[in-house]
This record gives sequence, C-alpha cells and structure tokens, in this order.
Amino acid sequence: MRINFGLLAVSFVTNRAMAFMAKPMMQRSFVVPRGATAGGVVRFMSEEGKVEETLSAEEAPAKTEKPQKKKKQPAEAPPLVIDVSKLDIRVGVINKAWEHEEADKLFCEEIDIGEESGPRQIASGLRAHYKVEDLEGQRVLVLANLKTRKLVGFPSHGMVMCAANEDGSKVEFVEPPADAPIGERVMFEGYDGEPATENQVIKKKMLDAIFPDLKTNDDGVATYKDVAFTTSAGVCKAQNGMSNAEVA
Repeated sequence: MRINFGLLAVSFVTNRAMAFMAKPMMQRSFVVPRGATAGGVVRFMSEEGKVEETLSAEEAPAKTEKPQKKKKQPAEAPPLVIDVSKLDIRVGVINKAWEHEEADKLFCEEIDIGEESGPRQIASGLRAHYKVEDLEGQRVLVLANLKTRKLVGFPSHGMVMCAANEDGSKVEFVEPPADAPIGERVMFEGYDGEPATENQVIKKKMLDAIFPDLKTNDDGVATYKDVAFTTSAGVCKAQNGMSNAEVA
C-alpha cells in the first residue's frame, strides 16, 4: 500500500488552521505596580501565554496631587486691657472678728458680701490700728476676686480695702455709704466690664498694675485715676476722711 505523503501534509495543515480558528481568542490584561525609582506602573496584555508590554513607564500617567487647603488662622484675641474694671469690689459687713492666735498683727473675720455660700473668712493686718470690738458690725469694701491663701495657717479669701498714709502709720477702712446694699459691686464711671477671674488676677499681676492708681482725693473719697469708687447710694470714703492716701 502506498501512502500519499503530500495529501497527508495538506490535511494536517488544514486541520490545524481550522482548530485555531475555532478556538476563542483569550486576552487578559494585568498591571504591575512599580515605584517611581523602578520606572513607574506598567500595564501588560496576555494572549495565549504571550506577554508583551503595551504601556511603557514613560507613558504611564503621573499621579496628580490635590492642592492642600490652607488652614484658617484663628483670629487673634484683642490685647487684655488691665484697669480697675477687672477688680470685683463688693460692699460687705463684718459679722464676727477675733484675734489670730499665732500672728500678733492679724484679725480673723467673717464678712458677709451677699453670697449664697455665706460669709467669707478674711484675715486683715489691722491689730495696730483697731480693737476687735471696733470690727463687728463695721461696713467695709472687700476685694472679692482673689484666690484663697493661708495667712499664718488661716485661710483668707479676699481683702478688706483700707486707706493708709505714706509710711503706713495710719490706716482706716474705706467705707461704703450706709444705704449701699450688702453684696453690691462698686463701680467706676467709664470703666465698665466684667471682673477678671481669680486666676487671671494672679497670673496677669493685675494688682501690681492697678493698685498704684488707687488713692483718696482731697475730700477723702476713694478713687481710681480720679474716678470715685461708686455705689447706688453714693461714693465711698476713708472712714475719717484721710486725704491723698494710698488705697489697698
């Protein structure tokens, strides 16, 4: 039997061609991430196991960075003005007083300034100028926005305002008018505003800035830069009319 090798070769080629045409073409793509130093991202196409580069690193689109939004700067707070409006001076009355057991210059007092919590305890260095019996029932002005501090062990919360001559040898209470309500805040014309907190008074050293301008005038009226300490019942004066004296 003779085999026709020419016919057999033609048949083999034809069958391979038909099989190739009948088989669906499969293509898949994938991305290989690469850092910028390695050339960037490259995309590849796969066709029946054949891999070829279709997008070079140079052609890969560069990432665009979004512009950063500028943060709004907070508005600057206005500079703090330190004047007598930062002091919380209240009309009070001494309900009880006694001599400090360990300090020969101090009186211990309970002073009503109209607070719901009751009278405050305050120590005053007045034993050289008053007797204990002079104090009970005495109407006074109290600087109220001071932190409690211990004076020879006694917790003192506030300061009784007094007038004193230059060498401190003479001291007397600054008194509110008889009809001024207990707890009323002493005001100063042209210096309106809320008082500072107890912490602010200390941290900003407000007393150092304000006290040098507290004085009595020629009539014994307590003033701040010539503006009188004022209540709804009138102005406040040194008890015996001491003029041109420091107030603290």
